[in-house]
Amino acid sequence: MLDLLDRSRSWQPFHEVPVWQLPDGQAFYFVSRMTIDADGAPNAYHPDDAGLDELANAGVPGHWDGIVTDRYGRPLIQQESDPFPGYYISCTSLFDSTKNFADPRGYVDASMIPYVALPKELASREGVQLGDFAFVVNLRNGKSSYAIYADIGTIGEGSIALADALGVSSNARHGGQSGGILYLLFPGSGNQRPRTIAEIQEEGERLLSQAVDLKGLFSCTATDDAVFNCGDF
Repeated sequence: MLDLLDRSRSWQPFHEVPVWQLPDGQAFYFVSRMTIDADGAPNAYHPDDAGLDELANAGVPGHWDGIVTDRYGRPLIQQESDPFPGYYISCTSLFDSTKNFADPRGYVDASMIPYVALPKELASREGVQLGDFAFVVNLRNGKSSYAIYADIGTIGEGSIALADALGVSSNARHGGQSGGILYLLFPGSGNQRPRTIAEIQEEGERLLSQAVDLKGLFSCTATDDAVFNCGDF
């Protein structure tokens, strides 16, 4: 299996993280850290920095990245009819186009939905679009979860809900894991719209069942502290 992977993989360093292409398919994977993304959670950011994440991670005045602004670049604040009045409206790159841009419910809630973030350059190079599906494994404890690609960010970044599913500290301010997280992405698998947890699970299971022998693949994916057991599948 090691020889097979060595011959067939597409070894392309991206910010010093090798990316492997699976044999006989477009799916690819990499092993990296996990930093915590709170974007999309309605209580992610607060004017007094009392949200799930530090306000600095949403940008700075004049250049906000993680919160919705008006045409003048001023952050919008949730009203009484919104989930968390007084908090900023936190956004994700993937959103429900049938809703108003100022509706917090139109974005992918990091506290509820397992999602991954990817650098825009990596996604473009590998043909991944927002809304495509992923399978993520914590190689240190064997826990796994299906996920959706919902935000543009750094390599090795996942939502609060994904971290919880993988047994990773999900505190957006000081949680995460330094390595040992395997991310498997399925380009072209989504419809560029947010999905429910049930839909992510169903589509993820279908895609995984059509992939190559992942038991063998993961057994060959070694990290210094990996404890993944193929019997966990």
